[in-house]
Amino acid sequence: MSELQRKMLQDRMGYHFDDAALLKQALSHRSIGACNNERLEFLGDSILSFVIADELFRLFPDAREGEMSRLRSQLVKGDTLASIAQELDLGGCLILGDGEKKSGGAARESILADAVEALLGAIYLDAGLPEARKVILTLLANRIGQLSLSDTKKDSKSKLQELLQSKKLALPEYEVASIEGEGHAQTFTVTCIVQNTAYKASATASSRKKAEKLAASQMLQHLSHQ
Repeated sequence: MSELQRKMLQDRMGYHFDDAALLKQALSHRSIGACNNERLEFLGDSILSFVIADELFRLFPDAREGEMSRLRSQLVKGDTLASIAQELDLGGCLILGDGEKKSGGAARESILADAVEALLGAIYLDAGLPEARKVILTLLANRIGQLSLSDTKKDSKSKLQELLQSKKLALPEYEVASIEGEGHAQTFTVTCIVQNTAYKASATASSRKKAEKLAASQMLQHLSHQ
């Protein structure tokens, strides 16, 4: 990563590091060796979750615990963090091993999401919680502004799980039937299997989680007509 790339990334984030080594470590994927961003990712994940929980507690004084949990999950999930990384043009700044570079790691959602968390952990170490909070709320400002308690409806996987529990049945199983494509262009086909049901619901999407939700939705529709 060049000095110019480093400066432009920090400009886009709205934060400039005093300790440049922290920035470098936050952008270093484990494929480069031992000095990578996994520990910073662990720290950033916890800080992000806390800051968002605190902000939702303030913004939605009448919301129940379950509603706030579902709102928080929308903001801290991998898809959201990967989108933020793309907005920051973070992929071009990542430090990857040769194999990861060749396989398209700079565009892989999981790597991008992890790097965002690592950056937040690095900011916390560089300047403390108030500054980390400021960056988090700035990066998520538009998404937080669009939140509503009407967004707290349970997703298809949660609904399917609750339905099966109410019938005293085992939880659904999700199996990856196939993975096609390379690197950032992969598609996942997932099958949802429910005990004592011959029907198997399958769905294909750009991530395993999305495919699981689609398959769960199909299974719910099938069970509702039983």
